[in-house]
Amino acid sequence: MTSRRPVLAGNWKMNGNLQLAQELVAKFSSELDSDAVEVVLCPPAVFLANVKQLLEQNAAALAGTRIGVGGQNASALDGGAHTGEIAASMLASVGCDYVILGHSERRAMYGDTTVSVAEKFAKAIANGLIPILCVGESESERQQGNTFDVIAADLEKVVETNGKRAFDNAIIAYEPLWAIGTGNSATPEQAQEVHAFIRAHLAKISDSDANAVRILYGGSVTPDNAVELFAQADVDGGLIGGASLDADKFINLCQMAVSAK
Repeated sequence: MTSRRPVLAGNWKMNGNLQLAQELVAKFSSELDSDAVEVVLCPPAVFLANVKQLLEQNAAALAGTRIGVGGQNASALDGGAHTGEIAASMLASVGCDYVILGHSERRAMYGDTTVSVAEKFAKAIANGLIPILCVGESESERQQGNTFDVIAADLEKVVETNGKRAFDNAIIAYEPLWAIGTGNSATPEQAQEVHAFIRAHLAKISDSDANAVRILYGGSVTPDNAVELFAQADVDGGLIGGASLDADKFINLCQMAVSAK
């Protein structure tokens, strides 16, 4: 058993609408009723304020739960002539509690790098947001035996940029690139091996309490594989993609995270 409260973060990506938010809130109100799991809803930015307002309007019905709102990305800049970008301060101003940083899709499609992600991390912390830092290896990197080196580089750059207490108020999500959106999840043993490495490496390179840092698994998590994944000693919940777009599946995953710990 662990004292770390599991986290289920639903990354809608470029999907969803306000109806989905309403369905999720209704499900949480009637079927979760537990603060043993921390839930984070990460809709597209245009819906953030609406989702926050919806949670506030239903605060009484959600009183027994812990539900926050998170952005899917934030800029490494404070503002200015940067069309389409969103500053961390803007996310905070609409009530975000969290922000996903360094997601593999951002790295592959939009040029996020180890350096820029560490800079975004700094802006998130400065604006009171809890970063959900995504790390993970490609299929070729795994085949070449470089999984740990790839992940270590991301963790080390965040500490180098943000100081040795960088992870005092942050979450890490391990997302093997070869599993995201493919339906091919890492085995529970593979996930645990990498999560254990992350925790051990944090203990080496930072002054944060590595045993207190929540490390999520992200990579085709479904109700079919979640129980075994969440039962692993160093797996503290999940960064959920497709399943977060189905209210029944997502609430089921939240319940599984509670029972697994």
